[in-house]
Amino acid sequence: MRLIEIFHSIQGEGPLTGRRTSFIRTARCNLRCSWCDSTYSFGPGRERSIPSILKEIERHRTPYVCLTGGEPLLQPEATKLLRELARRGKTTVVETGGSLDVTSYLSIPGVILSVDVKCPGSKMERRNRWSNLALLRPTDIVKFVLQDRRDYLYAKRVIARHPMPKEVVLQPVWGTDAGLLADWVLHDRLDVRVLLQEHKVLWGDVPGR
Repeated sequence: MRLIEIFHSIQGEGPLTGRRTSFIRTARCNLRCSWCDSTYSFGPGRERSIPSILKEIERHRTPYVCLTGGEPLLQPEATKLLRELARRGKTTVVETGGSLDVTSYLSIPGVILSVDVKCPGSKMERRNRWSNLALLRPTDIVKFVLQDRRDYLYAKRVIARHPMPKEVVLQPVWGTDAGLLADWVLHDRLDVRVLLQEHKVLWGDVPGR
């Protein structure tokens, strides 16, 4: 697999927020979101064998893993890695940009899919693969990263028109007014979670944390 980094940190997003987690960041991405905070993952990275990845992960001594990117679904060996992690009792959140087919990941035990829906502020909304949403299980997540009011209204329309899993996350772009987003959600009585990027609250916007 082509990786950028493996590191041990506190999960800052999604259902495992606050948990000690092993992060596997894959190389390359097929999207170019305007607010991307991991552009350093666009490069080719370096080749790592699955046994070497597993060996490094085990040193962290946590049952939680996050496979992120870049875009991990671009990696042909990702499903094999996930099955090996499941065999070792790991729960893995797979963070995907939402433009690629998730079908082959649905049957892998221990996997939680965190699927983005790209809003207009990302400049990637035309790349959304809408058929993914109907495939998601109750344990999966749909995430909207919101830059402004226009993105919020877009997310509201998508939530109303498409099937959603139990967990729908609205996450403000780092540095925007998170309190304003919370006010909109309260006013509209949306059944969603408003989450910040906790790792950035803890350490700031630095890679590998």
